[in-house]
Amino acid sequence: MTTCARSTGSWACARDGNCARPCTTDYAFHGIREWTRSQDDRLMAHVTATDGAEIFYKDWGAGRPVVLSHGWPLNSDSWEAQQLLLATNGFRAIAHDRRGHGRSSQTWHGNDMDTYADDLATLIDALDLRDVTLVGFSTGGGEVARYVGRHGTARIAQVALVSAVPPFMLLTRDNPGGLPIDVFDGLRAGALADRSQLYQDLADGPFFGHNRPGADVPAGVRDAFWLQSMAAGHHNAYESIAAFSGTDFRADLDAFDVPTLVIHGDDDQVVPFAVGGQASAARIDGAVLTVYPGAPHGITDTHKERLGADLLAFAKEHTA
Repeated sequence: MTTCARSTGSWACARDGNCARPCTTDYAFHGIREWTRSQDDRLMAHVTATDGAEIFYKDWGAGRPVVLSHGWPLNSDSWEAQQLLLATNGFRAIAHDRRGHGRSSQTWHGNDMDTYADDLATLIDALDLRDVTLVGFSTGGGEVARYVGRHGTARIAQVALVSAVPPFMLLTRDNPGGLPIDVFDGLRAGALADRSQLYQDLADGPFFGHNRPGADVPAGVRDAFWLQSMAAGHHNAYESIAAFSGTDFRADLDAFDVPTLVIHGDDDQVVPFAVGGQASAARIDGAVLTVYPGAPHGITDTHKERLGADLLAFAKEHTA
């Protein structure tokens, strides 16, 4: 087998049926700069959790860190508009794929909020991040809240909860304002029957408010939701439904002792405003509540400019 093909610039397998890598000099031959990783080239990498799971993250920019935790069943790409804005305005913006989602390990176990929070702690500790602005969207808001509850705020300067699932989504005797379990059983049933169609229906319907009269959410936005969702492990995404819906974050919110911004749309059909943002802001001492009138759940896309500006302004309020 030829291990190096250069003269025509083609792969060896085009000539003799065996695949080969190009010669090192092929890069120069075609005017392509060889890529080498330097210590400062931190665009994409992994950290290893305590159980060996590989947690993928994107690390953009330089400055005080802002860590972004994504929603279900998405991945860090869902933060790209806000991550780019923060990274180009003097912040080190870091977004990770939760275990079982995107490019992180699809472990069979650990699809629960305690493990998600511990994975987040692994990331923050491994990168030795301090004075962090910690931002969580939807399920990511639960991950952030549980991180504070389990690991404290020694490394955290600020918290922002965006369309987030805390304090507690599920209807119980001591949480009469929650949603009935039938709502989440419906998601589980849809995932088992045809998860691809479930994700398409969420994107075309309530997630971005595309089911509201006059709404016109671009197809690209809805397709990106489906694509990211299908990159999540089937088992991981299924078990995560219980994690975001059945976890009680009230004690975690009571542990918040840093400036907190709560952002929520008042037409959120996934995490209703009264269940999520309104209740969290009322529970967290000193929290600032920002309401987006008429906004749906997926404001990382539908209101990406306003959300980016609000997160940037909030981060700038803290001087390390």
